[in-house]
Amino acid sequence: MYIIVFVTTPNPVEAENISKKIIEKKLAACVSIIRDITSIYTWKSGIERASECLLIIKTLEEKYSELEKTIIENHSYEIPEIISVKVHAGSEKYLNWIFESVKKVN
Repeated sequence: MYIIVFVTTPNPVEAENISKKIIEKKLAACVSIIRDITSIYTWKSGIERASECLLIIKTLEEKYSELEKTIIENHSYEIPEIISVKVHAGSEKYLNWIFESVKKVN
């Protein structure tokens, strides 16, 4: 099963650092980074506003546990956003590329 995992980071440097580690470990085929999003959320009894980066991670469900562990180990937030969504359909060629990318052995 293919999944998309969403993760927010506080800045582009952390976003790129986490993304690089994910790709190096073959935990995902691709991480897209969207800079300068605005998040408004509740935190410790208050309403917060932050400028963040959003990671869109394309991978396989079987990689999720190790992916989550890698994100947590390299993330500065006390409780990082890590949300997985199942992919119900997609381009066959693209999905095959994801599969091949994370299954390769160096």
